[in-house]
Amino acid sequence: MRPESDFLFDVLTPLGFRVQVTHERWTMITTMKHPVMAGKESTVQTALEHPDEVRRSRSDARVFLFYVAEGRSRWVCAVAKQTADLGFLITAYPTDAIKEGSRIWPK
Repeated sequence: MRPESDFLFDVLTPLGFRVQVTHERWTMITTMKHPVMAGKESTVQTALEHPDEVRRSRSDARVFLFYVAEGRSRWVCAVAKQTADLGFLITAYPTDAIKEGSRIWPK
């Protein structure tokens, strides 16, 4: 179990599972994967807590893509994997298109 201070944020998704994001994970995402996301922690948190849409990954049924609008024809996508009642952030990125996959929220 990690100390609470290790977490940047810990949120409950509308799908009923929590996503915990550590400072270490966020640093990896914003330095190695998607530097454009630096400073967008609150947008990613909003995407996970109050998404405009959630889709299930076509390649892994336990992976969900949480989208929140960020301007006209732009979204931020937070990708999280569910493990039991907990989840973790895989990545987050800006996009101009919502990926294919079954829409599961809102129904």
